[in-house]
Amino acid sequence: MALSPMEQPPQSPSRGDINAIVGGLLRDLAFVQTSKAKMFGYKRAAAAVLSLEEPLTTIFAQGRETRRIPGIGPASTRVILEVLGSGESPTVEAAIAASSHATEVQQRRTLRQHFLSRAEVLRILADRSCRGPGADQYLGDVQMHSEWSDGASTLDEIVDACVGRGYHFAAVTDHSHGLKIAGGLTRDEALQQRKAIEHLNRTQSGRFWLIHGIEANIGGGGELDLTDEEAGEFELVLAAPHSYLRKAYDQTGRLLAAIRNPRVRILAHPRGRIKESRGGVIADWDAVFEVAAQEGVAIEIDGDPARQDLDFTLAVRALAAGCLFALDSDAHTTAQLTYAETAIAHARLAGIPASRIVNCWSNHRLGAWLSNRSAEATSAGTSH
Repeated sequence: MALSPMEQPPQSPSRGDINAIVGGLLRDLAFVQTSKAKMFGYKRAAAAVLSLEEPLTTIFAQGRETRRIPGIGPASTRVILEVLGSGESPTVEAAIAASSHATEVQQRRTLRQHFLSRAEVLRILADRSCRGPGADQYLGDVQMHSEWSDGASTLDEIVDACVGRGYHFAAVTDHSHGLKIAGGLTRDEALQQRKAIEHLNRTQSGRFWLIHGIEANIGGGGELDLTDEEAGEFELVLAAPHSYLRKAYDQTGRLLAAIRNPRVRILAHPRGRIKESRGGVIADWDAVFEVAAQEGVAIEIDGDPARQDLDFTLAVRALAAGCLFALDSDAHTTAQLTYAETAIAHARLAGIPASRIVNCWSNHRLGAWLSNRSAEATSAGTSH
């Protein structure tokens, strides 16, 4: 059954993820401010807390001066201390009650379920009890954007950064021409980019493989903004929804049509959710996962902190259906390549074996799947 995000029971982002809890409360406090200065101040504090690499419990146990943490001042410290002491913040709840935005705050809270803080991501990566992939098994990132569309990095910078992270391969997947707001590539630009990527690969002499990909937009009826001929000019086609993401109707058919397109290899950030802003596509996810498994199309876990899509709760269901997975950063700068670690953390929580994750495959196996996805198709419900 397809459930709206608003119909899901409220839960904490991750049990014990104190940084996510505090960060969310600071976002709530920012939302109800009438002063723009205070609003931005609490937003900065929330961002600082969510990006910390240690849990607040550890920081305070060590007796550190919180005000030395950039972006966290005395007012935000009070909220932190309240939560550490009782699990709640009377300061935040009083501010919400006194505002005219209580209903909106509750809605926003439902839209930040199962989002992990940076500290929680690092804890999960280090937790040996998790059954999913280790960071050392991750051989390449297959969704990122360059200066050719809406990214900031050159192809050379991307190669250098990926090689520096120990990757064997990576895919540049700039937006296709239908997404003009993101600087989507024209066909001529895509051909020029292909030549630049081929040149870079020659300079690597087989040490690293830069894959020429594209992130195609899924239209309202499931069609791509690429013709079959255009899609065939790329080594990797990701299909992603970028429109109709706030609609309250079932869009299962739209996603199934995209998955059944023989050029598609990855269903990227399938829900199109954004933290505290939108829940994304409503669909019968079990039906989506079943067809994806049958077709050999990988389901993406997008590691962008604002997306985290799919999250580990839906990934468990995709795993049970027999799906393949792609764990990606969706980076728009080389500094954002670390976002892949968030995707890996969700995969570890879901217990996804490395054999089912395209980022953990050898270049040979990955290349074979890119050439023929049916080689990796499974019967839904079976393990691969």
